Amino acid sequence: MSLPREIALTAKAWPFEEARKLLARYGAEKPKKGYVLFETGYGPSGLPHIGTFGEVVRTSMVRRAFEQLSDIPTKLFCFSDDMDGLRKVPDNVPNREMLAGFLGKPLTQVPDPFGTHPSFGEHNNARLQAFLDGFGFQYEFKSATQMYKSGAFDETLLRMLHHYDTVMKIILPTLGAERQATYSPFLPICPRTGIVLQVPMVARDEAAGTVSYRDPETDALVEVPVTGGHCKMQWKADWAMRWLGLEVDYEMAGKDLISSVELAGKIVKALGGTPPEGFNYELFLDQNAEKISKSKGNGLSVEDWLSYAPEESLSLFMFQQPRRAKRLYFDVIPKAVDEYISY
Repeated sequence: MSLPREIALTAKAWPFEEARKLLARYGAEKPKKGYVLFETGYGPSGLPHIGTFGEVVRTSMVRRAFEQLSDIPTKLFCFSDDMDGLRKVPDNVPNREMLAGFLGKPLTQVPDPFGTHPSFGEHNNARLQAFLDGFGFQYEFKSATQMYKSGAFDETLLRMLHHYDTVMKIILPTLGAERQATYSPFLPICPRTGIVLQVPMVARDEAAGTVSYRDPETDALVEVPVTGGHCKMQWKADWAMRWLGLEVDYEMAGKDLISSVELAGKIVKALGGTPPEGFNYELFLDQNAEKISKSKGNGLSVEDWLSYAPEESLSLFMFQQPRRAKRLYFDVIPKAVDEYISY
């Protein structure tokens, strides 16, 4: 159901307050790309959890509110960082010993421990899309692996290389001395092992579009292009690169990522772009008041909730007080249903 625009323009619900930021950004003028772009990010190192879903549903609420305020077309990209290296073996998957042999490799190059997909990254991507599709979300799924390898990010990666010193000046002051000595915004994918390397750059060639590093095992000097999926970016710089390359207009983030949002925004501005509008929400906690983790598998899944309650109760739970930390475990389901029924 659509609200009359004059009511939507003064609505006090938080999605409308967020949507008015975008209205102030563009007014009635359509962006050059032809649409306002909302984005959510997903790290598929573990199985999707309800916190991931919460970010998508809340972003969709703001998107829907914006559509009540403006006739500018919108899109929502659900972006999977599936080119990240596998840092540790999740606690809640089978074949954990097998996975241990692939630490450091991109998630889309790690075998699927469940045996249902070509890679662990693709398995978790499919899980994410399955429950988003189950709710009828309108979105476009984007895989970091596909975007890097297809060349979709090449122009922006070369721009980041050209502004390498600027990016370093923004990021280095936020790191400790030991990390500063080895940091690079570019992470080469080792041609010899396939591992995502965190190594310092010893040379870069802007004209050729390459960076060079010392192989940590052989000490050989290796030169790789920054384009075509031969490198990926460190995640904070990667976030900025994605915002810049896709021209993202709106992205939410958890309260624990506020400093990262600010850092990525500085990089975008330094490279001549405009950071997205955003919103910082509080995190979901389990019954022990610990942060919900994909790799730990604590807290509830969307499937758990829907086994006992209608989806409208979950939507209401996500809508209410997003800036307040909430415990998310089985005991909250009947309370959420009671509140839904009362409304």
